Amino acid sequence: MNMVFRWFGEGFDPVPLEYIRQIPGVSGVVPMLSDIPAGEVWPLEKILAMKHRIEAYGLAMEVIESVNVHEDIKLGLPDRDQYISNYFATLENLGKAGVKVVCYNFMPVFDWVRTDLSHTLDDGSKVLYYDSAFVDGVDPEAFAKRFNAGSNGFSLPGWEPERLETLRRLFEQYKGMPEEELWRNLEYFLKAVIPAAERAGIKMAIHPDDPPWSVFGLLRIIKNE
Repeated sequence: MNMVFRWFGEGFDPVPLEYIRQIPGVSGVVPMLSDIPAGEVWPLEKILAMKHRIEAYGLAMEVIESVNVHEDIKLGLPDRDQYISNYFATLENLGKAGVKVVCYNFMPVFDWVRTDLSHTLDDGSKVLYYDSAFVDGVDPEAFAKRFNAGSNGFSLPGWEPERLETLRRLFEQYKGMPEEELWRNLEYFLKAVIPAAERAGIKMAIHPDDPPWSVFGLLRIIKNE
């Protein structure tokens, strides 16, 4: 087993590669191109530039997280095939760069959710934090505004300030969708993508829903029950 460290990329992660390389036992990083919106193709030249930057610090780049799945794929909308085609192209480019595993998720609207990106423990250390009582007591727009106001300059995937205006529309699109439909949309995606991943020499690894239960009434299917 190889120990690797999550890294959000140059200019997006406060922890530089020169610090990561000093962590005992860590042989590589799990990066992403944070500036590429979901649904767009990751250009090979940008992937290779990221790889060369990582390897310059003696670290490997064999696992990628996240090549995010566009909402139209999760919703099963008519233009999902175009976004799936773009996903094919990204997998092909990642394969050319020597990537072996792509970690993805199928969570509607948001990736992982935390209520605090800089929670202080009793010993003074800073950690990510999730307070279910707080989440249960507010609507998503109010949560997002409060979260971004106190996030210390960081952001969660899907909670970027410029994306807040789309939240209401996305929630309406998912409203009333049964779990079976989301499962069918995941099946459609995988039946299309897995052959492309195999051709590229890549294994697809789905990230469990995080947290593994419904958040703000949104569906969760890779969960704890």
